[in-house]
Amino acid sequence: MQRIESVNEMQSMAIGFRTKGRLIALVPTQGALHAGHESLITAARDRADTVVVSSFVNPLQYGPNEDPGRRPSNPEGDLEVCKKNKVDVLFTPTAEAMYPNGFSTYVTEEKLSQGLCGISRPTHFRGFTTILTKLCNIVRPDLVVFGQKNAQQAAVARKMIEDLNFSMEVIVQPTVRREDGLPCSLRNETLSLGQKEEAFIIHQALQEAKALVDAGVRNVDRVVAESTHILGTKRRIRVIYASVVDSETMETAKQIVPGRSMLALAVWVDEHRFIDNIIL
Repeated sequence: MQRIESVNEMQSMAIGFRTKGRLIALVPTQGALHAGHESLITAARDRADTVVVSSFVNPLQYGPNEDPGRRPSNPEGDLEVCKKNKVDVLFTPTAEAMYPNGFSTYVTEEKLSQGLCGISRPTHFRGFTTILTKLCNIVRPDLVVFGQKNAQQAAVARKMIEDLNFSMEVIVQPTVRREDGLPCSLRNETLSLGQKEEAFIIHQALQEAKALVDAGVRNVDRVVAESTHILGTKRRIRVIYASVVDSETMETAKQIVPGRSMLALAVWVDEHRFIDNIIL
């Protein structure tokens, strides 16, 4: 496995892979790799000849009141995860390399990114689509792998790739969860015991919503109301949004279509922001 920081070196290596006819899979991350990322790497390995994992905390995805420096990091742990999972290249560029002095070009998607997280984080998806475009130009992947937890990101990526005629496929893997139902995340390890006990209610709210739909409920308002009520039983939790949307278009659903509608949640657990979702 190789660890590369240089943008030019990564780009040259990717050209070499493609010249040899190798299929390239990209797993874009912001580092702090965990079991969820390992599942993405496994999916990439199953589908491609060469797996590139990018680890880059993208400052453009953070708003004025958000500090990317507070994001958990574990560079040595990331290296070990990549070695264990037989990653070919760990790409770790610096912010200065990705956004050199005078950088002024951005990529925006103006439909799927407007709702859900796009409301409370209005600059987030512009940062996401910009860095994804740059990574795709550097790594030249044939496929890009995301996790279901970041369903809106995956949908925005798929739309951008389709609209701009990028020649790659988006793969979305199921969310990997801990025993308590929370998605795997290094951030979860920073929670206090009391915060973890209350954060569990997020998964419970999703499961209760799915149970309603499995029982025949198709009314969006009822599912959202029940989920919000469950979340409201914990004092540390403040709901940012709870919405039933089409899992591909991210449009607000008028009626639940089993297998296609998705309940998406975003909440604060004290000062920690969590997102999660479930296909109904």
